[in-house]
Amino acid sequence: MATTRVLAGIATGVAVAHAVPAVAALGPLRRRFLPALAGVGDPRHVALTFDDGPHPDATPRFLRRLEAEGVRATFFLLGSQLVRYPDIGRAIVAGGHEIAVHGYDHQLLLRRSPHAAVDDIVRATHAIADITGSTPRWWRPPYGVASTASMFAARRLGLTPVLWTCWGRDWSATATGDSVHRTVLRRLSGGGTILLHDSDYAASPGSWRSALDALPRILIYCRVRGLRTGTLTEHEVAAAS
Repeated sequence: MATTRVLAGIATGVAVAHAVPAVAALGPLRRRFLPALAGVGDPRHVALTFDDGPHPDATPRFLRRLEAEGVRATFFLLGSQLVRYPDIGRAIVAGGHEIAVHGYDHQLLLRRSPHAAVDDIVRATHAIADITGSTPRWWRPPYGVASTASMFAARRLGLTPVLWTCWGRDWSATATGDSVHRTVLRRLSGGGTILLHDSDYAASPGSWRSALDALPRILIYCRVRGLRTGTLTEHEVAAAS
């Protein structure tokens, strides 16, 4: 009986340690106590980020829109998608944008074993570097929820974890350009990091259209307020200068 209790205690401790980084997924706590992880940077700048690509239909449209606006962004790629659409991944880099790691498959890391979580981030990082020829600097776990093993793996790979300060809820079947625009602006301020999606890989089919529709209005909002919009690296470098 005593041995059973000890083993149960050890199992509980391991589970808690595995899940500790997930606390950072709570937006208010993250912004207050972990501003760097939340993506808080230069108050004169806004970081624009996209998750879940590359997507064969959506990503090229976002790239064209960004080119027309003269804006560069950070794209958090899924390794499995990049393997399927390597030319689009290379087009992101050719467009002057920054690539980053979102994992290989879009699965909640807390539901994976430590070994599987590490394998996911390692496979994704190597695929991105090999296919695009660019070494990623940033990592964002799927759903914004990391595990202890994945955090250690990211650090060993030279990746910096970063989440977001505001999002558009553009993955929903009911999302529209208006709803995404309003939702982003609700929490957007100088120094913030915006999360949008250039893919419907883990979302309602075609939901990326709402983000594409909202994007010009979000950029106008930033310009009117004198906020420059760009990549995460620009965001951080500007904050440090």
